[in-house]
Amino acid sequence: MINSSCHEYSSSEREVFTVWMKSLVISSNGCTVFNSKGDNVFRVDNYQTGVALKSCSWTTMVKCFSPSNERFDDGVGEWFKVKRECRIPGRGMITCHVTLGCNKTGNCSYKIVGLQGKQTVKITDRAGRVLAEVMQKQSQAGGVSLGDDVLSLMVEPQIDQSLIMALVIVYGMINHKL
Repeated sequence: MINSSCHEYSSSEREVFTVWMKSLVISSNGCTVFNSKGDNVFRVDNYQTGVALKSCSWTTMVKCFSPSNERFDDGVGEWFKVKRECRIPGRGMITCHVTLGCNKTGNCSYKIVGLQGKQTVKITDRAGRVLAEVMQKQSQAGGVSLGDDVLSLMVEPQIDQSLIMALVIVYGMINHKL
């Protein structure tokens, strides 16, 4: 398990990942995440008890329990909590507020905003700065969509990629995509 105080998955440059909404494990729900070099960097497995984010070495990094439980655990303790805003009819937006529990100097806040029925999600910090964005992946030649099960995840520099992946998982769970 990775200690909540030392998640070390970040980069000095913007990273773009490909999220394939299929599991590499036969007869399993989940997804597989590849970096821009084509290396498998994360795996998400969906179990009856919850969803697990695993590293490229298949070590469980984070366990996300039922969305109604709103608890996300890295094995050491509660890492963050998610609270979904009430839906406003006709608005079509789904907004969730995230509070980190591992920051000893004070809680950080993040926001996950997505459009209902769309595969587009933005994760912002308290100041509204976009930290990560998920969108449907397009081919480089011609901009053709690669399908509903292939997404592009862009993560800004110096941002904890394991936290971003966990937040993407939460959004997927809330919207019944995982």
